[in-house]
Amino acid sequence: MKIDYQEPSKDLLMRIDIHEKYGSANIDVWTNDLLKPQAGMNILDVGCGAGKLSFLFNEYTKGGAKITGGDFSEELLDKAREKNKKIGANIDFQFLDFNQPFNFPENTFDLCTSAFAIYYASDLDFTFGEAHRVLNSGGRLFVSGPLPENKQMFYDIIKEATNATIPPMPGSSRFKGDIFNTISKIFAKTELHKFENHLTFPEVAPFIDYVRASLGEDRKLWTSMFNGADEYEALIGKIEAVAKKWFERDGKLVMTKVVGGILATK
Repeated sequence: MKIDYQEPSKDLLMRIDIHEKYGSANIDVWTNDLLKPQAGMNILDVGCGAGKLSFLFNEYTKGGAKITGGDFSEELLDKAREKNKKIGANIDFQFLDFNQPFNFPENTFDLCTSAFAIYYASDLDFTFGEAHRVLNSGGRLFVSGPLPENKQMFYDIIKEATNATIPPMPGSSRFKGDIFNTISKIFAKTELHKFENHLTFPEVAPFIDYVRASLGEDRKLWTSMFNGADEYEALIGKIEAVAKKWFERDGKLVMTKVVGGILATK
């Protein structure tokens, strides 16, 4: 299954900021509580983006873990390297395309992670096979991504505004099924954990910022709903009108992020 799509970095960073600003729960705390990374570990973060998870593990282990962050986007890697230099961390950020063989020997890492990225892999058997290969015996894989029930309010408002079919998202449409089943087939033990984060928007504007960061004009997954800039802005206007109606009715907009965490052991 080839997915011809790469997340625009500005959209990704905008959504991360909104999650942190309006969310009720901290996914970083949940991740660390679940994984408990230790000093001395060798950790690979696949699809590391601007380094959020890599920096989280570095801070949690007080710089005691050896961490490698790999990503396809040189733009995001540059942001990660800039922060790495600024805070004086010693994380190795390098190019990594998870649709190609990982450039590491077998049995190298104690922990391999991927947050909101690896579900864009074209061949799940290949990519998770590579993760399995580079892990030590007893090493763990942790993959996080949206579950099918994720941000239901977001989709409900768009459906009401457009009366159109929502295109399938690579994350939520694959995570609990194809991805979980593939990992279960390759790894000795597999568990599914769940994290919920209620985003409360005190006004409509930041919700529309989130909408734009989710279906921006350059976000190919949504182009079945609009053709060009004018249709895109018309679509945003319809969504904003429905969001305002919901806000006037309820006094707020509450969207629940529902994230799955697949934890597997080699």
